[in-house]
Amino acid sequence: MSSTPLENIPADEVISLDTTLRPARFEDYVGQKNIKENLDILIKAARERKHPPEHVLFYGPPGLGKTTLAYLIAKEIGSSIKVTSGPSIEKVGDLASILTNLQAGDVLFIDEIHRLNKTIEEILYPAMESRSLDIILGKGPSARTIQLELQPFTLIAATTRISMLSSPLRSRFAGGVFRMEFYTIEEMMEIIMRSAKLLGVSVDLKAAQRIAERSRFTPRTANYMLKRSRDFGQVKKRALDEKTILEALTLLGIDELGLNPSDRELLTILIDKFNGGPVGLNTLAAAMSEEENTIEDFNEPYLIQTGMLERTPRGRIATPKAHDHVSKNTKIPS
Repeated sequence: MSSTPLENIPADEVISLDTTLRPARFEDYVGQKNIKENLDILIKAARERKHPPEHVLFYGPPGLGKTTLAYLIAKEIGSSIKVTSGPSIEKVGDLASILTNLQAGDVLFIDEIHRLNKTIEEILYPAMESRSLDIILGKGPSARTIQLELQPFTLIAATTRISMLSSPLRSRFAGGVFRMEFYTIEEMMEIIMRSAKLLGVSVDLKAAQRIAERSRFTPRTANYMLKRSRDFGQVKKRALDEKTILEALTLLGIDELGLNPSDRELLTILIDKFNGGPVGLNTLAAAMSEEENTIEDFNEPYLIQTGMLERTPRGRIATPKAHDHVSKNTKIPS
């Protein structure tokens, strides 16, 4: 990928800042070493057989690079990629239209595949296994089935809730089912320095480390913090040194462990209203006026990762570390 700063790229080419920061080569993709090694073998073997790579599933918390890997696979094999999501495919006809328009060797990326309707999911099985599409025309005694042959393609799917995928669907990802891991501080710093270069801003190592420590070990979050810090520095006419970064993150409500206001609210409610738990997810969600899925997908993975929350059969429990952090951070230090 070119390292030309965004300020030197024509405005009509900067369609999406997040897309621009996304690596365009496997060499630029930081982290997920085991997954990259497996994908390298999968792609090289498929290339030698002159056949599209087998279907692949990525799962894990949002922001870890599942979509980026899908684009990199398509680029590596020199194929076009068609992008959709589980909720967008509402009818069997929607899926049939997508599949029949795929060209030989194309990559189909389905994000949040766990939200596919079960009826549509069953239509996907023969498409993945035998490259055929069974369509039922008509209803009742006059109904008949026609089978459409599909071009060879690779399905890449992503989900944040693998437990909601049926076993038959998971088993059809013959290329592999890969769990995305959280990143290390060192990997996060490398990502931040690369993104800063693309944004055309200068960030010293100490400042990059402060962002990395608060990034929830997630590239998307780190890039968000970097962009907002850049805005803060631009408006205040200041360089992005450690002090500026800390002030910008404090303004965003991000504390020294990377917890945001909703994380602290969850822990505070759990501790103050429910004596630290255990408390059920639906009760906790009602107390926060928040959706259960938001708590499960956004707040809990990081709080569990940092040892602040335990998820037990009886409910959620705040750990001693959470009690200490809440007592020290009723107000974020400057």
